Amino acid sequence: MTNTLAERVSQSAFDGSMLRVVLLMDLHEGTQQRFFEAYEKLRHDIASVPGHLGDQLCQSFENPSQWLITSEWESAPQYLAWVNSEEHAEQVRPLGACARSMRPLKFTVLRETGRRYDAPAAPSVRARLQPSPRLGAGIVRHGLTFTVKPGSEGEVAAILSSYASPASRVDDHTRLCRTSLFMHGNRVVRTVEVEGDLMAALRHVSEQPEVRAVEEAINPYLEQDRDLADPESARMFFMRAGLPAVHHIAAPETVADAGEVHRHALFYPAKPGCGPAVARFLSRQDEAAARRPDGPVRSSSIFQRDDIVVRLLDVSGPRDARPPAAFGIEGPRQAAVLERLLARPAGQDPAAPHPMNPITDRRAPARS
Repeated sequence: MTNTLAERVSQSAFDGSMLRVVLLMDLHEGTQQRFFEAYEKLRHDIASVPGHLGDQLCQSFENPSQWLITSEWESAPQYLAWVNSEEHAEQVRPLGACARSMRPLKFTVLRETGRRYDAPAAPSVRARLQPSPRLGAGIVRHGLTFTVKPGSEGEVAAILSSYASPASRVDDHTRLCRTSLFMHGNRVVRTVEVEGDLMAALRHVSEQPEVRAVEEAINPYLEQDRDLADPESARMFFMRAGLPAVHHIAAPETVADAGEVHRHALFYPAKPGCGPAVARFLSRQDEAAARRPDGPVRSSSIFQRDDIVVRLLDVSGPRDARPPAAFGIEGPRQAAVLERLLARPAGQDPAAPHPMNPITDRRAPARS
């Protein structure tokens, strides 16, 4: 990756870096022993997960209700494969039942001192340390996806497009910048962009009366039941619905960007077990496109969970334009690679993803 390209990629799960995951928790009164016993079981289960290098459980010496779990992983894709699995959802359920709040943080390892990294016997580990940090605008991106009962798509779209936007300001450090919502068939995808603390922003949005009313209104149409009045039911639903951003790249801002920019979402139905490979392939395509300074793509975010892959594109030019570099894969070789990874009906163009129907795209007012 050239220095110029490195400045444009603000997020990537595919750079080979090791991952440090930090989970901050505040426990309910009197649940410390139950939480400790649940962790004892979890740490033995997780020890055999591919890519897991180790973890630590820490308790605050100032406040016994505050706990910290740190874990280290060989790479982000290995961690995401586990954390997005149904197995993980069931494994952490006992821990979540003890917690008043949980805040996960994920960091790629750039530098570390110690024998493991300095010794000549560890060249493969040193090779994964990146030469320079990525740059970005301080924005965190996250997605949610779920399915509704077939035949209810029209009613759901009408409900999801009719709510009043919540206040963008969460606190002095956190702001909800943009929410975009798309549908493809009976699948709903909602993406958010947050400046500051993602979890604080998501809590803020979920507590707004207008948002709660919309969530309650679509409950009867969901394929997966949930009870938002039950904290554990709500937590498990949103955990399973999480669609993490795994790659983001943006073109530098220039005077030439003054024209219209439109947002598009593309859905890539991966073959079973091929979701990570599709996401990695698309990330490389985006990086190749970024090397062309006259390209129409202003930014691209790739969201992936299991075999669900969504590519969110901001494209300059008319909304109905279809630049090949933005919406398809250029050249027969790239098309052949993608064809092997995607599940699609016979006779359909393998290089053409499924455009998702836009439902809402709401930006926060510019800062004064």
